[in-house]
Amino acid sequence: MSTKEKIQEDVDVLEQETHQHEIVLHNDDVNTFDHVIDALIDVCEHTLEQAEQCAILVHYKGKCSVKSGEYKDLEPRCSKLLQLGLSAELV
Repeated sequence: MSTKEKIQEDVDVLEQETHQHEIVLHNDDVNTFDHVIDALIDVCEHTLEQAEQCAILVHYKGKCSVKSGEYKDLEPRCSKLLQLGLSAELV
């Protein structure tokens, strides 16, 4: 194995360990597109385009991963989404 391959392997392992959690947003019949988009921009730091795409995916597919990263960063974000009335879970 070359040094480059070994470094890439180490990076892949670190990425898997670091980004092992994600917030999944679920569809509901309560919240408007605008509310979901505003929440994703505010809480998950999405751009308008990212938030719109996630809202559309949630609407048509039933759910969408909206943020991935470390648990300690995601847990308060997921709580905030829940406080805003969205259906979200941390996995």
